[in-house]
Amino acid sequence: MRIGELAKATGTKAETIRYYEREGILPVADRTDSNYRDYSDSHLSTLIFVRRARGLGFSMAQVRQLLALSDHEDNPCEDVDQLVRQQMQEVELKIADLTSLHEELQDLLRSCEADRIKDCRIVESLSHRRSR
Repeated sequence: MRIGELAKATGTKAETIRYYEREGILPVADRTDSNYRDYSDSHLSTLIFVRRARGLGFSMAQVRQLLALSDHEDNPCEDVDQLVRQQMQEVELKIADLTSLHEELQDLLRSCEADRIKDCRIVESLSHRRSR
């Protein structure tokens, strides 16, 4: 399949596919007689894997590790499990940060009962440096 077909099938931009090839994440595609890239079902599977892993928040370095680990089907899952645990910890930290941000925004809304910007406690609060 050509790059446009692969892009459409995976929801990936053609430039991103080329980038993955340059970076060695996606194997370089064979070329047709007319010099078009010719992607296989293996490329499709790998790209779906990469897109799914990226969607779960894995870094490109982690995606590389996961791809390398997936090449050894008979090995134990221990290393894959560890990468997933690390990612879960990152997600939990982000959730805590977002929860804190949400609470701070709620506090800002509760603090403002003004009708005019000049009396707005939110604008006043944003204008002052906050100590943490």
